[in-house]
Amino acid sequence: MVKKKRQIEKTLVEKILDQNKILYQQAQFPTHSDSGGIAQMDTSILNENEHLIYKTLVCLGNKTGVLVGVISVTEHLDMKKLAKVSGNKKCELLPLKDLEKTTGYVHGANTPIGIYFNHHFPIYLDSSMMQENKIAVSSGKIGRSVYLKPIDLKRITNGTFCDLIKNKN
Repeated sequence: MVKKKRQIEKTLVEKILDQNKILYQQAQFPTHSDSGGIAQMDTSILNENEHLIYKTLVCLGNKTGVLVGVISVTEHLDMKKLAKVSGNKKCELLPLKDLEKTTGYVHGANTPIGIYFNHHFPIYLDSSMMQENKIAVSSGKIGRSVYLKPIDLKRITNGTFCDLIKNKN
């Protein structure tokens, strides 16, 4: 008897990518709870490739309202840079208590693809990802990601490449 390889059920993000004929690779990561009891993806197994995982940070601009910055998990978002590129005077992270009702995703599962598909909030992608063949972003569930080409992420989210990283001093 031949065993079938168990197929992972597709997330909305993966279905969106399929509909738009964008190539991607599914990935699953172990998760753990942080000190506040919030589930987090454990990227420590990636070691030198951790920089290929990009996090989705939902912010509020004082003029534009909700906007999204996407940066490597190894970096920190520079709010002044995000404000400038988005036409705001200042930006701040959206309060955690408002995250799920604003995006439809829980902390740790926010995805630029799903957020853009459902809400059309502006998406700003750190330009560092253009140096990579493939990067990973959440596929809308904690511990689930998709690897895809940065240019495809830009296309599917109508994103803007720009410098979003806080300079290390």
